[in-house]
Amino acid sequence: MEREKIVAIVNDFLVNEFEVDGDEINKDANLKTTLGLDSLDYIDMVVIIEANFGVKLGEADFKKMVTFDDFYNTIENKIANKNA
Repeated sequence: MEREKIVAIVNDFLVNEFEVDGDEINKDANLKTTLGLDSLDYIDMVVIIEANFGVKLGEADFKKMVTFDDFYNTIENKIANKNA
């Protein structure tokens, strides 16, 4: 899957499911600060990512993510590893 498609899908569900202001989403923005999600929201996000991309993200994955770019990279890498 192309990165642009990953970014579009992720941004779409963040705006629609988590009511994040789309203008605040950019690759260098701090993921946790911008999203302001609680632990239940992260569980919902894991489910949505699995449904859209067929990959699972765990707690260790989220701990490594600082920016939205990290988030996109993690999903992209998980998809690539799954398809390898």
